[in-house]
Amino acid sequence: MTPSIVAVTNAPAPGGGTTIGGIPLEYATTYDDKHHERKMLKEKLAAGFRIFAKYGFDEGVAGHLSLRDPIDPTSFWVNPFGKHFALIKASDLILVNHKGDVIDGGPNRLLNKAAFMIHSAVHEARPEVACAAHAHSIYGRTFASLGRELEMITQDSCAFYKDHALYNQFNGVVHAQQEGMNVAAALGNNKVALLQNHGILSTGKTIEAAVFWFLSMEKCCQSQLLADAACGGRGGKPIVIDDVDAASTYMNVGTDLAGWFSGVPLFDLIEKETGGDYKD
Repeated sequence: MTPSIVAVTNAPAPGGGTTIGGIPLEYATTYDDKHHERKMLKEKLAAGFRIFAKYGFDEGVAGHLSLRDPIDPTSFWVNPFGKHFALIKASDLILVNHKGDVIDGGPNRLLNKAAFMIHSAVHEARPEVACAAHAHSIYGRTFASLGRELEMITQDSCAFYKDHALYNQFNGVVHAQQEGMNVAAALGNNKVALLQNHGILSTGKTIEAAVFWFLSMEKCCQSQLLADAACGGRGGKPIVIDDVDAASTYMNVGTDLAGWFSGVPLFDLIEKETGGDYKD
C-alpha cells in the first residue's frame, strides 16, 4: 500500500531531506551554486503560471505570482505586466527590488503596480515566504464577497484551519503602499488570505506549496458556495467539523510539507503537458 499523507514526518531521510511514510523526499533542496538555484526556481515559477492558466485563473492583466530571489532576498521575481499566464517563460520574468525598480529580466519590463505593492509588503513582512500568489479566480472572488472566513466543512478545508485570514476591506486596485501593507498585516502568519471583494492570496515556503494552497482554497470556496446554496433551499446550514478533528486533520494535510508534496504532481503534469516549453 502506498503510504498516505497521514504518515508525514520530518525525520531526516538517507542522504538528507525529509520523508513521508518512510519515503525520502527532496523537500528542502539545497544548491551549491546560487545562480543555478535562481535558474531552477525561475523555471518552476514559470510552470506555476502555466498551472494557473490551465485552471482558468487569468483575468485580463490581473494576477501575479512572485518568487523571493535566492541571491538577493530583498528582491523578487514576478510576471511582467500584460503577459498571459499561458505564454510566460522563465526568461520573461522580471526582477524587482524593494524600491520598485525593475533591475533584471525579460524584454517586457513593465511592472504591475498592484503586484509590487502586494508582494513587496508580503515578502518584507514574511521573510520565510519564498512564493506568493494572487489571482481573481471565480470561486475565490465570489466567496470573498461574502466577507467571511471559510468553514471547516470538508477534509480539504481543514488544511486552512486557523491558517487563513480575511482582509475585510476593499479600497480599489492596490496602488498604494499602505494598502499593500494592510493586506500583509491582515495575512499575518497565515498561509492564505481571502481579500474581500477581490480574490485569494496564497503563500508558501516553496513554489509548489503556494500554488497548491491557491488551487485548494479555490476549490474549498467552490465547495462552500455549493453547500451554502444547497442548505439555503431547506433553511439549514452545512455540518461543520469540530475543532479537535479539524486540528488533527490540519496536522496531516495543512503543513508546509503536505502543501509541497501535494503541489509536486501539478508541476510534473504541467511539464508533461507543455513539454517544458516554459523553460529558457
